[in-house]
Amino acid sequence: MKTQIGIFAALGLAMAPIAAQAGQATVVLDVHHAGCVLCGPIVKSTLAHVKGVTAVSVSQADGNADVTATVTYDNALTSPAAMIKATTGQGYPAEVTKPTKS
Repeated sequence: MKTQIGIFAALGLAMAPIAAQAGQATVVLDVHHAGCVLCGPIVKSTLAHVKGVTAVSVSQADGNADVTATVTYDNALTSPAAMIKATTGQGYPAEVTKPTKS
């Protein structure tokens, strides 16, 4: 009996990292009207405060009024729609980046 409990406990501990990563996803958002110096940090902070977001990177490639936000999140806790709602609520409408054709 003790051996079986030990085996199940070991198996559970071994599988925990796999289960924790099962919900990880990444999305790239085009965030509009974010051309000022303070806009990028505001967008980053807004996205970081969405429950389930684990990492945010914001870049402004060419100085236009749009920024690109790469967001890693737990898809069991949030979704791209929730992130878009958060940025839009701060005055920065966003959309999921459309894949470019090569």
